[in-house]
Amino acid sequence: MRIPYLKPLRIIRLPPSAVLALLYLGLILLGMLLLKLPFATTQPLAWQDALFTATSAVTITGLGVVDTGAHFTTWGQGIIALLLELGGIGVMTFTVLVLSMLGFQIGTAQHAFLREDLNQTSINSLMKLTWIIFKIVISCQAVGALILSVVFIPELGWGKGFWYATFHSISAFTNGGFALYSNSMSPFVDNLIINITIPILVILGGIGYSVITDVWKQRRWHAFSLHTKLMLVGTAILLVVSVSAFALLEWTNPKTLGALDSPSAKFGASWFQMVMSRSGGLNSIDLAGMHESTTLLFIMLMLIGGGSTSMAGGLKVTTFIVLILSAIAFFKRQRWIHVFGRSIREDQIQKVLALTVTTLILLMLAVFLLTLDSDGQILALFFEATSALATVGASLGITASLSDFERSIIMLLMFMGRVGPLSLGIFLAMNTTPKVRYPKGQIYFG
Repeated sequence: MRIPYLKPLRIIRLPPSAVLALLYLGLILLGMLLLKLPFATTQPLAWQDALFTATSAVTITGLGVVDTGAHFTTWGQGIIALLLELGGIGVMTFTVLVLSMLGFQIGTAQHAFLREDLNQTSINSLMKLTWIIFKIVISCQAVGALILSVVFIPELGWGKGFWYATFHSISAFTNGGFALYSNSMSPFVDNLIINITIPILVILGGIGYSVITDVWKQRRWHAFSLHTKLMLVGTAILLVVSVSAFALLEWTNPKTLGALDSPSAKFGASWFQMVMSRSGGLNSIDLAGMHESTTLLFIMLMLIGGGSTSMAGGLKVTTFIVLILSAIAFFKRQRWIHVFGRSIREDQIQKVLALTVTTLILLMLAVFLLTLDSDGQILALFFEATSALATVGASLGITASLSDFERSIIMLLMFMGRVGPLSLGIFLAMNTTPKVRYPKGQIYFG
């Protein structure tokens, strides 16, 4: 018998962005309570450590104040993996999937929340996109776990080895940044399977579901959407440039690539680390040993991030490309932006500018607040703040030593980075239509 139509709750009169923020906050608090259960940890876990870990997992960031592999039991690690899944897929996306499987009809209100969660501009085909996301997530993570089992099972045995393969597959695809080794993926810095599988999972999880679906269905360049073309070209250019730059800057550094024996191992580590820089969060070398120039490169890549409708954070690749194209159009005295035979709407450019300005203001304010309680590690704090806001999870090793105030700032940044600076801006602003128009004024720039 069909379950009756699910009517939206009358008590929910908040904008979709506000409801989503509350849902993520509720999941974080639930995750904190679950991680405090006795069977979840191998030793006592402070409430703030549980809250920080839950926030990092739900926001798919990966910053940690305790050793995930040593401090949590298999049950605790399973809770973190579940939080990564829910945070990565999206709270509303997961809820709609469950309701749909139970036979509930999804109403207009739920579609509005889902549209906000998936960062879409229209409610058309949202349910279809939701099921595509589910299939992509399950398929990629299952294949990733099977491949990684080849590495972990011989080392750890069948049970533990398969669990490690599954956990790291989930962490990689969700761009979660959590690892069950105290030094992340450093023990496998020259392992070919790890260096190929985990970065590919991170790329697939961070490039966006719409891109994967478009490539799978169309399979021809001229049939791809403008978004897909921009993401593929932008991702390829960023990977080539960043991997080359990292190898060039760190090749002889004894604290990073210089410690590796062969050129292939150095290029493998450069590839792994630069894929992780834009949202993956895992590391196979000591990031604290990087040159300051490389650290700044890392920060820029973290800010750019991955793709829309993906597990990745940051400004997003398409946002970065549109910013560059806008600057080029301005210098060429062009009123419209044209790329791949298409033009970009003015409202999309305004959204890009709003998102960029909001992100940069949040980052600058956060770094300022962090320096009020610091001992002079400004670059490390800048790196940590960027990693949190872009939900990357990379760190120069200072996360566990942060003060309570600094941890609070980092948790707030992770939350804002996942919910979305633009969503929060829309929530905080009153959406009123101007009733009065004023004469145009002249402003001088430059």
